[in-house]
This record gives sequence, structure tokens and C-alpha cells, in this order.
Amino acid sequence: MLKILATNLKKLSDLFGDLDLEKRGKYISKEFQAYGLMLAKELNDWKNKSLYIRLAKMTPRVTLDKARYFVKDQPKGQVRNRASLFMWKLKKMKEELKEKTVAEKKKS
Repeated sequence: MLKILATNLKKLSDLFGDLDLEKRGKYISKEFQAYGLMLAKELNDWKNKSLYIRLAKMTPRVTLDKARYFVKDQPKGQVRNRASLFMWKLKKMKEELKEKTVAEKKKS
């Protein structure tokens, strides 16, 4: 059993090899850090990579994924700044969630 599990394990560098972390001299020890850097790469916004790492740590992954896929679904020619669109969608989703919780509290 242990041999089967050991053979299926992969290094983080293999999983996130396309991020070129060796060139950047960055060390990733947590999964949310890798996800935040992946978001920064997808949105082509390396100067705000710490923001995406923080979002990956503090925001539910489902919310981030919905906003990420919303940006991915947009045609590339129509979107000038993918990072701005991502942040706009994330803000709208948080507002909708807040309105929903307020409405539920009023009903109770």
C-alpha cells in the first residue's frame, strides 16, 4: 500500500513547473501560495502577486474559481485588463453574497 502511494506523489516543482519559480528565486511551502502565483500568471499581473496569494489564503476557493473562470470565458480580444475584470467579478460576487446573507437575516 505504501509503495503505491509513494509512486503517485509528485514534487511541487513538477506540478507548478510552468510558473518558472526557480528563476524567480521563490519558495513555496503552502498550497495557497502556489494557487496565488498561478492566478497572477493567468491574469498576467506579477506586480500584484502578493495580493493573489492573500486572496487565495483568505477567500473561499470556490469564489476565486468562479471569478477565474468568468475571466477565462471572455474572448481575449475584448478584455484589456484581465486582472481588473477578475477583481471586478470578485467584488460583485462578494456583494451578492453579502446581500443574500442580509436578506436571510431579515427573514429570521
